[in-house]
Amino acid sequence: MSTTPPVPTPTGLRWLYLHGFASGPDSTKGVAMARHYAAQGLHVERINLRVPSMEELRLSAMLDTVRAALGGPEDRAVLIGSSLGGLVASRVAEQDARVCALVLLAPAFRVVEQLHRRMGDAGWAHWEKAGWIETDDFAEKRKVRIHSGFIPDAEAVDARTGGWPDVRVPTLIIHGRADDTCLLRYSHQWAEGRRHVRVVEVDDGHELTASLPRITAESDAFLRPWGVGPRP
Repeated sequence: MSTTPPVPTPTGLRWLYLHGFASGPDSTKGVAMARHYAAQGLHVERINLRVPSMEELRLSAMLDTVRAALGGPEDRAVLIGSSLGGLVASRVAEQDARVCALVLLAPAFRVVEQLHRRMGDAGWAHWEKAGWIETDDFAEKRKVRIHSGFIPDAEAVDARTGGWPDVRVPTLIIHGRADDTCLLRYSHQWAEGRRHVRVVEVDDGHELTASLPRITAESDAFLRPWGVGPRP
């Protein structure tokens, strides 16, 4: 987990990385992005979204955690979000004017729909009836039971603005064509008609680890107005 406090960057911005469902701050992509930008003098804070705990995971608590990490009223931030972290980033951006740009990696738009599709009707009914569903915790390399309270909480958050985040800031989406966890078509559907959103397709699955060089190159080009790139 990243415990280093945020430090001033050359651009005067905060840079936050938001991990995905059943992941953590030390995920492969999070660490890679942080190292990449550290070489440019930018500190990327990797936020822990396992809140209030992995078992009692709540989307609303994630939003509160990220907003608290944005700093004071005069601070500004660039958010990099992966999967569920991408949804969190976009929901924070629609609510908080301190967010000035987004990089979303396979964002989990309409997360409840996507989870239901993957689990099937039987799995979904079990989650609601039993009160928990067992899944892999990739950060701690163990099995974990996620409480079914995640469902109504996520539904309440994701019902805002017609189920799609109302984001007005420049946004880059990088999404794998072979992603069967968060379908590419959701990213295209959300981006349709939004001239400030660009979708980049890559030949990869949901994890996108094979596409890290492309991700950093696309992110560098997109984030140049916010101080990314070679410095004298």
